[in-house]
Amino acid sequence: MGRIMAIDYGARRTGLAVTDPERIIATALATVETPRVMQYIKDYCAREAVDLFVVGEARHLDGTPSESMQLIEPFVAALRAAFPDREVARIDERFTSKMAFQSMIDSGLRKKDRRDKGMIDRVAATIMLQDYMRSNKQAL
Repeated sequence: MGRIMAIDYGARRTGLAVTDPERIIATALATVETPRVMQYIKDYCAREAVDLFVVGEARHLDGTPSESMQLIEPFVAALRAAFPDREVARIDERFTSKMAFQSMIDSGLRKKDRRDKGMIDRVAATIMLQDYMRSNKQAL
């Protein structure tokens, strides 16, 4: 069984998280500059078995797509083209950045370290992956 990779796609940076091979634990992987993220994913998948990608859907509070979806949709299409044999699932990513920041506070991270936006992106991707795993427990 391969890993699941969560992708918190952003205009400048993209946060990545993966499961262990048994799909039990979600772990922050990296924050990559968005123009380089596809190559990073290809390189990672060449080293590790990844069966499923989970990509966040940016939505407003009322459920309508946010402006970020104009960036995310072409990325998802490119991901599907690059990995036609792998499933791409979508998950609502509303509040994940706020939840990531709060979890950093709760874990006792110093204020200086909480300013690292890359860390917030990685933690947000991890939260998305945990949410996906929790809601799809029987499928895993």
